[in-house]
Amino acid sequence: MADAPKNPVPAVETDQASVRLDKLRQLEALGIDPWGQRFDGRTPIGEIRLLEPLPFDDANPQGQRVTAAGRIVRHRTGGKLHFLELWDQSGRIQLMIRVNKVSELEWKVLNLLDLGDIVGVSGEFGKTKVGELTIQVDQLTFLTKSLEPHPKDVFGLGDMEYRLRHRYLDMIYTPETLKRIQQRVKIVRTIRNHLDDQGYVEVETPTLHAIAGGAAARPFDTHHNALDLDLFVRIALELPLKRLLVGGLEKVYEIGRVFRNEGISPRHNPEFTMLELYCAYGDLFSIMELTEGVFGACVDVLGLGKILPYGECQIDFTGPWPRVLYADIFRQTVGVDLFDEVGVRTAATDNKIHLELRDTKAGTSTPKQHEVLVHELFEHLCEPELAKSHQPTFVYDYPAALCPLTKRKRENPKLAERFELYIAGMELANAYTELNDPITQEATFREQLTGMNADDSMAKMDDDFVRALRHGMPPAGGLGIGIDRLVMLLTNTTTIRDVILFPLLRPETK
Repeated sequence: MADAPKNPVPAVETDQASVRLDKLRQLEALGIDPWGQRFDGRTPIGEIRLLEPLPFDDANPQGQRVTAAGRIVRHRTGGKLHFLELWDQSGRIQLMIRVNKVSELEWKVLNLLDLGDIVGVSGEFGKTKVGELTIQVDQLTFLTKSLEPHPKDVFGLGDMEYRLRHRYLDMIYTPETLKRIQQRVKIVRTIRNHLDDQGYVEVETPTLHAIAGGAAARPFDTHHNALDLDLFVRIALELPLKRLLVGGLEKVYEIGRVFRNEGISPRHNPEFTMLELYCAYGDLFSIMELTEGVFGACVDVLGLGKILPYGECQIDFTGPWPRVLYADIFRQTVGVDLFDEVGVRTAATDNKIHLELRDTKAGTSTPKQHEVLVHELFEHLCEPELAKSHQPTFVYDYPAALCPLTKRKRENPKLAERFELYIAGMELANAYTELNDPITQEATFREQLTGMNADDSMAKMDDDFVRALRHGMPPAGGLGIGIDRLVMLLTNTTTIRDVILFPLLRPETK
């Protein structure tokens, strides 16, 4: 999304604050509660605007009577006549208030209003001679005083950091922000409804873990004082959900916050929302079909058709989506077979990819695994190639060494039954045929631990998870979808900070 037009950012000036505080005292002196009381009977502004308006004229002095409440976002006066614009989450509408239509007290209150104040009104709904939908107010109720200055117009805040730090103002004065929030709510609700209709059960699993598992990511660590126990904030939802498969829940999912102590970028935030689901007796191909269904339902709920814009491209969500083997796109793009160790190392060198993993603290280096070099080449060369088409594409059958929680292909154990969904250059979903063999799972865990520093947060064996598998987990397919990236994609938003209500920011400098 392009930045909103540049507009002055309201400064917290002492004189403005003093004027507003003085008005608050005047309201109190008039016997008005500046913080308001219950206000019943209001109709959302968006619904009022859908009513059939009649023109205000001599033949029709009165329209349909309505009651509304909201925030004042524009105010102009002409002696005995005030025009205001009232805003609520459903829309905006003009208010017209004449001195002879309200009580003397209400008129005094009207002259003490500031931008940002919240009021309730009742009056006749219609349209002016120029066709402006308007409420002619005859009752005014003061509900909340705003002590901080608001922008002087409603066309959006231009300074991105100001918008993120003051998301509440961004929602009021940047229409796209509120719309995106409402679309996100629709998308998440649709995911739940779609999965519930297919027999999935939604659960909640712990946020604090003794072992950081389920993904290769650096966690945030914390300490539980009562138990004197070092813990990690979860980096994935996967392992507790698989334990529930062992316990007999055949279709299970969670939509929850996940935390990774890593970098920040237009597509990465330290805390983000994930959907993870697991389906007993499924595999990566049944999960492909489910993924298309979930995305299709989310596209449909927005009511914009199957082809949506993203940046400068158009994305067609009509299924079925292309399915491409990892090995095929690697060979076509890199020019060597992914199992050709000499060719892969040569290609890595040619593309300035380091062949060794360097530990700057210890001053040592170790050769990178062949599969690590393969995937670095894939990210460097193949992902940009995938991005050129922009269209949804499943890439499947990954090198097994990259997928410790994934079932190997029976005909080729060097490959794992995993897919990633790429759309417009972003990874939108990750799915496996789940590894339910406890012997192989324990071996892959131990192989992962080899060479790790003892103080590495990932260098811990999850014996309990292996024990759960030893009790018998059914064959299953699993899926992870980054909700924030999905919302970015479907709302044509280029930065993750715009789809997270309160993204992490550095402390504000005074």
